[in-house]
Amino acid sequence: MTDPADRPSDSTAPEATSVAALEATSDPASPGNRPPRWWLLLGRDRAAAVAAVILALVFLIALFGRLFIGDQAIRQDLGASLRPPSLDHGFYGLLGTDVLGRSVLARLIEAAGTTLYVAVPAVLCSLLIGSALGLWAGYHGGWRENIAMRVADVILSFPSLLIAVVVLYVFAPSALNIVLILAIARIPVYLRTARAESAELRSRLFVDAARTFGTPSRNIIYRHILPIALPTLLTVATLDFCFVMLTESSLSFLGIGIQPPDVSWGLMVAQGRQYLQTAWWIAVLPGIAIVLTTVSATVLAAWVRLATDPAQRWRLTLPKKRRGARAAVSPEVIA
Repeated sequence: MTDPADRPSDSTAPEATSVAALEATSDPASPGNRPPRWWLLLGRDRAAAVAAVILALVFLIALFGRLFIGDQAIRQDLGASLRPPSLDHGFYGLLGTDVLGRSVLARLIEAAGTTLYVAVPAVLCSLLIGSALGLWAGYHGGWRENIAMRVADVILSFPSLLIAVVVLYVFAPSALNIVLILAIARIPVYLRTARAESAELRSRLFVDAARTFGTPSRNIIYRHILPIALPTLLTVATLDFCFVMLTESSLSFLGIGIQPPDVSWGLMVAQGRQYLQTAWWIAVLPGIAIVLTTVSATVLAAWVRLATDPAQRWRLTLPKKRRGARAAVSPEVIA
């Protein structure tokens, strides 16, 4: 029989368990080391999940809503002028009507498409151009970096809204002009961010190894630097989407953005501001749509930044009550 003194004491059991867990998690092939699916991480964060649902609905409405409303957004009925929101006048009267008897619900759907058709192309163009120039300038350095940064400084010296106001005042206001102006004005944001990331990564060991083996510069930027800088750039793009959408709404509110018969959320607010006391829904409802979309994009951007960063993703795997208490603990300690 084994001497009871030779048996492991109960005090060493937790230590043995922790050591065994550490050995299990140190194996790269262990299922516990596989990063969780993004939708599982999203489900752990209720605020980010709600924001994602709201943005998905907005994009679906913008893409397919016009196929269902037909001409309801421009159909006038002076006999139904300024009807309050109710269910007594059918589906399109759910959110009331404006001074010309047009359905506010149909106009909100139509305006969602117009607003996103301006904001999304502007953000994508500035993201692609600015990121490409920034990664190229930051990797090569020298005169390339100096020229790129001086151009960015010149553009940033003028506020984006001021540039858009001046250019649209000189040229005809249109959706295409707004997209071009906002895209050019926002290029320096991505250029500076990508330049900083590329300049920091070009001295890393894996980049030096690729350069030693004769890998072309464009392949190093595309295969080694871009994947690491992409999470930061996507976060900036998500936040910049809010800025571009608010800028377009501001321009339309000032009368130099989207012009009738087209409609955007900012234009709806401008057209309904004189009826705030008698028909508040004409201006308030599009304002709520702007706020919900921008806040949802901001919340989702913060979640994307954590979910796409391997060094920070562990925060999303913790229970919600323990995130604040263990926020300062490194992943190595948790492992």
